[in-house]
Amino acid sequence: MQETIIKKNQSWNVMSLPIGFLKYLFIIVVCMCFFFPFYWMFVTAVKPTGEIFAFPPRLWPSEIHLENFIEALSSQRFDIFFKNSTIVSLVATTITVAINLLAGFAFAKYSFKGKEIFFMIVLSTLMVPIQATMIPNYIIVSRLRLLNTYAGLILPPCAEAFGIFLSRQFISEIPDDLIEASRLDGASEFTIFRCVIVPNVKSLISVLVIFTFMWRWNDFQWPLILLSDSSMYTVQIGLSMLNATQYINWNTLMGASLIAILPVVVVFFIFQKQFIQGVVSSGIKG
Repeated sequence: MQETIIKKNQSWNVMSLPIGFLKYLFIIVVCMCFFFPFYWMFVTAVKPTGEIFAFPPRLWPSEIHLENFIEALSSQRFDIFFKNSTIVSLVATTITVAINLLAGFAFAKYSFKGKEIFFMIVLSTLMVPIQATMIPNYIIVSRLRLLNTYAGLILPPCAEAFGIFLSRQFISEIPDDLIEASRLDGASEFTIFRCVIVPNVKSLISVLVIFTFMWRWNDFQWPLILLSDSSMYTVQIGLSMLNATQYINWNTLMGASLIAILPVVVVFFIFQKQFIQGVVSSGIKG
């Protein structure tokens, strides 16, 4: 009997080893597929110009030209574009996350007439294409004399339905007893929000920060429509200008593109732990 069990265990180990190896091999191949475009951007940015279109392609340059990154920052006033995108993304992310949390708190924990109807109206805006709202938003911003300003870039897209929906679903899981106990202790509604709600939704905040920052940093259409002053251009408009000339300097374009994705990567790595917890929690709560 023991010999039979030992033989079964040995056969199971022999069969499981190739399967485990194939799983890790598959994961490695998928990771390489995801990271290869970023690797190729870096290699193209530091290659000599003559090797960019060499055939067969060289996976590593014969010479490394790091000065291409300096040229990318100095060309087309890219340093100014980077500053504008940073200001817009940081301020817009802060305002958007605050609005989403406050609105989600109201929809989740307050009872008022027409709450479900208002919430359905908010959700229905998800079916409206962003392009359909650009002309009305432009007219409003123009009449408020906010063209070519940071306020015009930041304010119109600040309230968005996805973040409000996510906040409402997440905050509704917080026990009402915590809120009632705080009210009995004499806490104001804003104190309850600041001291009870916010500490319990850190993973939600990380999710909202990552998605909102990535969306605002990569936004191209709204700045393109709103801005006519080149000193207010954002990074995405700057990249399109590098690609719009008759002669495209691929070293500069790839260097600028690589620099442009760094802030998004940094924000993700700062909030990745809470982000993963928030995604897992949202999936479990359904």
